Amino acid sequence: MKHFAALIKTLDSTNKTNTKVAALADYFDTVNDQDKLWTIAILSHRRPPRPVNTTLLREWATELAEIPLWLFEESYHIVGDLAETIALIIPDGKQSTEKSLSEFLEEMIQLKAKDEVEKKDYLHKNWRSLDYYERFVFNKLMTGGFRIGVSQKLMTRALSKSTGIDEDILAYKLMGDWSPMKTTFEELILQENAADYISKPYPFYLAYAIEGTVEDLGAVSEWYAEHKWDGIRSQVIIRQNELFVWSRGEELVTDKYPEFEKLVGVVPNGTVLDGEILPFPDGKIGTFNDLQTRIGRKNVSKALLAKTPVILKAYDVLEWEGNDIRSKPFKERRAILEKLFKKTNAHAPVMQLSETLVFDHWESVAKERERSREVRSEGLMLKRKDSPYLVGRKKGDWWKWKVDPLTIDAVLTYAMRGHGRRSNLFTDYTFALWDENETGERELVTFAKAYSGLTDAEFREVDKFIKANTLERFGPVRSVTPELVFEIAFEGIALSKRHKSGVATRFPRILRWRKDKKIEEANSLDDLKQMIP
Repeated sequence: MKHFAALIKTLDSTNKTNTKVAALADYFDTVNDQDKLWTIAILSHRRPPRPVNTTLLREWATELAEIPLWLFEESYHIVGDLAETIALIIPDGKQSTEKSLSEFLEEMIQLKAKDEVEKKDYLHKNWRSLDYYERFVFNKLMTGGFRIGVSQKLMTRALSKSTGIDEDILAYKLMGDWSPMKTTFEELILQENAADYISKPYPFYLAYAIEGTVEDLGAVSEWYAEHKWDGIRSQVIIRQNELFVWSRGEELVTDKYPEFEKLVGVVPNGTVLDGEILPFPDGKIGTFNDLQTRIGRKNVSKALLAKTPVILKAYDVLEWEGNDIRSKPFKERRAILEKLFKKTNAHAPVMQLSETLVFDHWESVAKERERSREVRSEGLMLKRKDSPYLVGRKKGDWWKWKVDPLTIDAVLTYAMRGHGRRSNLFTDYTFALWDENETGERELVTFAKAYSGLTDAEFREVDKFIKANTLERFGPVRSVTPELVFEIAFEGIALSKRHKSGVATRFPRILRWRKDKKIEEANSLDDLKQMIP
């Protein structure tokens, strides 16, 4: 546990990716295999079930700390995190422990079936034997709320550095229904499996936002344009009659999109497609808000499949007949893709072709860009006809030309502390718009959260206002006197039953602080809804 707590402390104290990777790799080089396995499980969101409810944790912590429950609750509201509050109020004991992470987790699994007396005794004993940060991590494991700034991709990168195994192969190994209670580090990670290699994707080619004017790109005849679809960038791989779907975040998400199984047997083996996963309700491209109902679901029900089916908008082919064709000109790769589409469309309509557009003048390209929201896209992609498929973000051959963001003036109503270097400032904001209630009176209704767009000086100024104008506190959140107006920019908008406002915005961020406006001049919810296409 000491090694794991030290690791989490390091990870939680930096925003630098290389520092996190180095800390994780060093940890994997140091601890035993069972601790490695449990760490991988925790960072892959495979945590054991919570053995004690939070009400009992509060009560037993106050008993050990010898403070009244009301004082604990007041402290909790200020600290804003249950695990941290418990770790802070309990004094360090004279005892210590050398138990490993895996021993603690296996005890927690067994603890769930025990009675309250045994649970209380276990907690008191361990709270006394751990120092502050070890207690904090122990509590996080107990509550099941273990969240730190480490993605599975970052963790996989560190594991690759430690073991020498390819990141893509590790990502494949870590998919599926595995548990530290049913396998070993050797079986899960170290043992070679020929099947691991058939799923391997290619590195994605990414575009830069266009710089200067579009005319600077030269002759329009040298370029294809296509719509930049607002979905999940992915590679769909079919090899040896097996399907693999990878997201741009290099996560294997095959089980999330069972519709694509229809491509097996229709698309030839040795094919890798690059495209966008899009929601397709009622036979039309939906919004990203529709797609969010599919993202992150462990199980995709038949009802959800029927309500929000998806398609693959394919725009490139990277492997054909088992051969890597990324070096071929884009025009040739597209010809192969279009030929494939003609053969497969009738049998597997789940795959659709992203149309390439050809224009005689850049003015015509600009007009097509202006109609992007009508077709549910974010703008245009401009791709040189003779371009190879490169690795990573490169300038020259592929450019993205997004539409200007939608904007609206809104009122700051709630605030929460930021993270990292902004952890001492209120920088995470909730914004509201005017709406009429049942009595015809105007009230502010929240519609979006944003935490970027201001300068450091502006954040400090807003933080000072928040601290001086707090109305109520709800744990780490403060309600604020409605007085400040900000222009909020966002990429897309859709109706949503999950939001109080009835509207969901895509990528909201602060465009500017409207010091020239009073809150009465802020926009209304009706103004926002009029932007829905």
